[in-house]
Amino acid sequence: MIDHEWFSVRQLAEKTYAISEWGHWEKVHSFLLIGQDKAALIDTGLGIATIKEVTDQLTDLPISVLTSHVHTDHIGSHAAFDDIYVHAADEAWLKNGIQGRTLEQIRFDLTRDLTSDLPAYFDLEGFVPFMGEASGLLRDGQLLDLGQRLVEIIHTPGHSPGHVAFLDHQTQFLFTGDVLYTQTPVYAFYPSTSPEDLVTSWEKLSRLPKIAKVFGSHNQLGIEPSILDEAGRAAAFLRQHELVHWGSGLHEFGQLSVKF
Repeated sequence: MIDHEWFSVRQLAEKTYAISEWGHWEKVHSFLLIGQDKAALIDTGLGIATIKEVTDQLTDLPISVLTSHVHTDHIGSHAAFDDIYVHAADEAWLKNGIQGRTLEQIRFDLTRDLTSDLPAYFDLEGFVPFMGEASGLLRDGQLLDLGQRLVEIIHTPGHSPGHVAFLDHQTQFLFTGDVLYTQTPVYAFYPSTSPEDLVTSWEKLSRLPKIAKVFGSHNQLGIEPSILDEAGRAAAFLRQHELVHWGSGLHEFGQLSVKF
């Protein structure tokens, strides 16, 4: 049993954990996959509290951080880890800072509409999103070996150019980050968003075989794999009826609102 004032932990399968921030309006989930030799942490949350306080209780193996994409709510505790990976198309934002949102906007979104108290030690005025070098780059089709456990990288751009999903071959769980989740629309507030790429990524994911469960990074924790078929049908409908302005950026993205 993990006791933490901000994070909640749920075991999804053997050596597989969701680390959730239910008290924030975005309901962010990060995921820890533990192999024989090392562990992979998919994203590090908002940065309101340090997720390493939780992962240290779950494993003493070395942890590699796998970044689904470089938006503030997914890189909050990156500074607590030495081994960080990102797709090349998002590498510049990891290194140089997130573009398209001011620090004031980021800080405002970080603490609005809370349903849990912030940790007493959290300093909003001192909060600055992580910037740093990646240890390595993720690529489409790459297999990461954690020791008797393989994690496949699936490039799924649209929400960001370097967005990736992760397929755990041990459980057949698909971790879709922000390219696919339920209950609220797929939001993005950045100039690098591409609705055309997002629809293409839905089509790509809809063709994956034998998925046992889907885990998005927000809202509902654990989604039936039928959502992949729904995403494929939504993509086909949008293409058929030309309901998306094929371009990139917030203005064009605003023409696309699909809720699963």
